[in-house]
Amino acid sequence: MAEAVFSAVAESLEGMATRCTSRGMSFVLDEPPSLGGKDEGMNPLEAVLSALGACKCVVARAFAKPNGIRLRHVRVEVDGVFDPDGFRGKNPAAKVGLSTIRTRYHIDADNTPEEIAAFVEFIEAHCPVHDTLVNPPHLSYEIA
Repeated sequence: MAEAVFSAVAESLEGMATRCTSRGMSFVLDEPPSLGGKDEGMNPLEAVLSALGACKCVVARAFAKPNGIRLRHVRVEVDGVFDPDGFRGKNPAAKVGLSTIRTRYHIDADNTPEEIAAFVEFIEAHCPVHDTLVNPPHLSYEIA
């Protein structure tokens, strides 16, 4: 099967703000004032958490019916623990990125709690963003 390639471009704006563009769509990421930004958008870690939650919602919607789930609504809350002292280099023992990510599912479906629990396990196993975080891809870079 052919592989799909997804691409995105991030370009700095004023201060800490960054415009992110893919397939002709864009949004701005920024940092809160406590991290040197103007709070004009989510910060990149919040965007990662949002992407994870959104991907889990997409998987839930895409696979509910084939899994016998009579889904009316799904909301996924995702939070992550971050120690800014790791990023700032103030604490060499602190992780630079998120140290913990927690997900809370709110599923409104006409199914038993056991069926919903099994479906959540399915979502966790089939979410591409979750898989990308748990099984990191090979990362490379070049200087243009």
